[in-house]
Amino acid sequence: MHKSRLAALVIDSLVEDIEQANRFWGAALGMPVIRTNEAWADRYACLSTPDKQPNVLIHRVDHPSKIHLDIETDDIEAEVARLMALGAKKVQHFERWVVMQAPTGHNFCVVSPQRPDFDTSDEVNHWD
Repeated sequence: MHKSRLAALVIDSLVEDIEQANRFWGAALGMPVIRTNEAWADRYACLSTPDKQPNVLIHRVDHPSKIHLDIETDDIEAEVARLMALGAKKVQHFERWVVMQAPTGHNFCVVSPQRPDFDTSDEVNHWD
């Protein structure tokens, strides 16, 4: 058995400087931007969302701007298999996540738990 749920809405932004996207989306959604000092700070930031809501990530990308979903799970391989049985296809496997495509053509990612209450929340789906 494994668990999963919606972890994040990811705003993929085709911009030269992530600060352009950070300023707009932070102001548009009325949420402070949380920046990081990590090596990937020029590519990722997140908005300060309430604990019970999915994360909102800002991601500087090299492809057309779009929004995609991240599904968090305690067993990436089991969740990928479940989603493939529903008709999704695996697009690319990275060290810490898998990019998939829904039968509708939308790309999304399967990631390890991102929100701090994943293990204790009663709002996750349990799969056999």
